[in-house]
Amino acid sequence: MSDSTSNRGGQDRQRINVNQDYELRDWAKKFDATPEQIKEAVQAVGDRADKVEMHLKGTRSTSNSERTAKAGREGGSS
Repeated sequence: MSDSTSNRGGQDRQRINVNQDYELRDWAKKFDATPEQIKEAVQAVGDRADKVEMHLKGTRSTSNSERTAKAGREGGSS
C-alpha cells in the first residue's frame, strides 16, 4: 500500500503504515484481521507486510470469520 493515494506501486506496497486509516483498513481486510490486530503485529514484528502476515498466521488457529460465526452460535455474550 502506498502512503499517497495518488502514488500507487513501489516499495511502500510491502510496508504497513498504521497511521493511515485507509491502509490499516485495507491490510486488515487482506489479512482477515482487525485493525487492532494489525497494529499489534506491526508493533511486534515491524511494518513489513510479509512479516506481519506470518505473525498473524502464527498467532491464531482460526480466522476472524470463523470466530465470529462461532460466537454467534454460542450467543456471543458472557
